[in-house]
Amino acid sequence: MNGIIHVLPEQIANKIAAGEVVQRPASVLKELIENSLDAGASEITVILKDSGKGLVQVVDNGSGMGPEDARQAFGRHATSKISTYEDLGKIGTFGFRGEALAAIAAVAQVELKTRPAGTPVGTKVILHGGTLVESGEDAAAPGTSVAVKNLFYNTPGRRNFLKSDTTEFHHCLGVVQRTALAYPGLSITMYSDGEKIISLPSGELFPRLRTLFGERLSDSVFYFEEVNSFLAVRGYLGKPAFFRKTRFEQYTYLNRRSITNKSVSYAVVKAYEHLLEKGTHPFFILFLDIDPARVDVNVHPAKMEVKFEDESAVYRQVFHAVRKALGAHDLVPEMIVQPAGGAGDRPVFSTPGAVPATAGRIVDWRELIRTGGSPGGESRSPADLPGSPPPVPGEGNVPSPIELPSGFTGGGLVQLHNKYILLQTSAGLLLIDQHAAHERVIYEQTEERFGKQESTTQQLLFPIVTEMNPGDMEIVRLLLPHLGELGFQVKIFGQNTVILDGVPPEIKPGTEQSVLEDLLDLYKEDEHSVGLPPKERLAKSYSCRAAIKAGDPLNQAEMQGLLDQLFATRLPYVCPHGRPVSIKIALSELDRRFGRSS
Repeated sequence: MNGIIHVLPEQIANKIAAGEVVQRPASVLKELIENSLDAGASEITVILKDSGKGLVQVVDNGSGMGPEDARQAFGRHATSKISTYEDLGKIGTFGFRGEALAAIAAVAQVELKTRPAGTPVGTKVILHGGTLVESGEDAAAPGTSVAVKNLFYNTPGRRNFLKSDTTEFHHCLGVVQRTALAYPGLSITMYSDGEKIISLPSGELFPRLRTLFGERLSDSVFYFEEVNSFLAVRGYLGKPAFFRKTRFEQYTYLNRRSITNKSVSYAVVKAYEHLLEKGTHPFFILFLDIDPARVDVNVHPAKMEVKFEDESAVYRQVFHAVRKALGAHDLVPEMIVQPAGGAGDRPVFSTPGAVPATAGRIVDWRELIRTGGSPGGESRSPADLPGSPPPVPGEGNVPSPIELPSGFTGGGLVQLHNKYILLQTSAGLLLIDQHAAHERVIYEQTEERFGKQESTTQQLLFPIVTEMNPGDMEIVRLLLPHLGELGFQVKIFGQNTVILDGVPPEIKPGTEQSVLEDLLDLYKEDEHSVGLPPKERLAKSYSCRAAIKAGDPLNQAEMQGLLDQLFATRLPYVCPHGRPVSIKIALSELDRRFGRSS
C-alpha cells in the first residue's frame, strides 16, 4: 500500500507560511519598516500605490547589505539578528525569525536595492513568487530600498479577501503612526498614489503627537511616568472628557515594539473605569520598558503578541501607575455656556490640566478650595519628569490659588432643589451632585471593608423574611460571603426564602428589604461589565442603593460632613459608574453672560 503522507513542495510550503506573516499590505509595511529600524535607519520613506495592493515600498538610509547578504536575506530562516538558541532569551531587535522577507517574496514581486555606505556600487535582487529572477550590481543610494509589487498576485484567493482601498490604506497609515510615536527621532515620510500624506522631521514626541492627532487631542492629554527596577511605565493619558467610542486609538509599546496584550490594556481601562461613561474608551500611549529576558516575544510570527515572565506584576504596576497619574490631576469639568448658532445656548464642558502638588493628602474640602489644590496625591508637570518632552505653551499651566470670600467659615452651603450642593468660591461656583458624591464615599468605604474583611452590622429588631425567585436565590448564594463582609446578615431558609437579620449602618430604617432587592437587580444589570469580580460589582451596586437620593433634604452639618468625606476619597471627581460628581462654573463665565466687565 502506497503511503499517504508526503512532503509538500517548497513553493507551496512557502505560500502557506506566508499566510502567518503576510495578511494584508500593512503586514508587509510593518515588516519592512522594522527591518529598516534594525538596520539603524534615521530616515524612512514609505511609498504606496493602490493602498499597498499595487506597491509597498520602504526606502531607508540604514546600514545596507553587500551582494551575498542581499541574496541570502530572502532565504527561509535567514537572519542577522540571532545565532544561538540563548539569543532568543534576550531579543532586542524587531526581527529574529528570518521569515518575513521569504514570506513576502513568496506572494509578491519584490525588488531590493541596497548599498552599504562607503561601497562604490550597490546590489539589485528581483524575485517573483519566491523565485530569483535577477541579481547583480546596480546604482543605489546608501541604505536599502525594498519594493513589494502586486501583493498576492499568485494567490488570487488571498487577494480577494483584502478589504476596500480605504480600509487597507488606514491599516497602513496605522503602521506608520505607531512607528512615528515610538521613534520621534526618526524622520519619516509617507506617499500614497503620488500624494504626500505624512512628513515628520526628527524631533520630540509631544510635537509629533500634535501633528499626528491634532491640537484638540494633544491639549487633552498629559504625560506621566512611573519607574522601578522591574518595569518603567510612561506615556500620555487622555483626560476622561476626551473619551473615544472605539479602542482604535490605544497604543501600547514594549521596549518600543508595538504590541497587543490584553492584560496591559485591561489594567489601563480598569484604572479609568469610574472616570468614563459606559461604552466609551480612553485614549492612551503607553511605553513599557523591561529587561528583554523577562518577556517572550517569540509567541506569534507577526510578533505583536508577547508573554511576560510575571504577567500579574506587570498588570499591577501598570494599573497603579495609571491610577496614580489620573488621581494627581484635577478632573472636575468646567461648564462654559456658548452660543449655538442662533439656536439658543448650550453648555460645553472642558477639563482642566494638572494642578500643583500639595503637602500630604488633602482631606478637607475647605483647604481644597482655599489652595486650589487637587485631591489624590502628587501631580508633576511634564517638564519635571526625566526623558519627558519639552514644555508646551498652554499645557499643564498651574492655575492661580483660589481664595475663599472674606469671613467664610465653612458654612453657607446651599442645597438646590434637594439635589445639588452649591459652594461659592472666589473663582466662581462649585456644584456637587449629592447622590453621586455620597455614592463615591460609600463605594470606597465598601472597598476598604472588603480589603480589611471587617464588617459593621446594625441588628434588626424584627428579622425580615423575603421570598425570592430561583434566579435571585442563585445570586444570593454566590454573594453570601461578600454580603456578610458588607454588613448584611443573611440566612437562607428552604429553597426560595431569605431571612435578613442585620444590615450595614448606612441603610435607613424601613428601606432594608428594598435596598437588598434593588442591590440584586443592579448586580444583574451590571453582569456585562467585562472582567469585574463579584466584590467590585457588589460594591458598585450597594453604593448606588445606599447613597442619599436626589430629593433628600440635607442640613448644613450633613452637607459639610458629606464634603469632608468626599474629598477624603481617592477619586472625588466621579461616581463609581462614571458620572461627574462636581462641576465648576467660573466667575469670569458668569460675568461674561451678564455683560459685566469687572
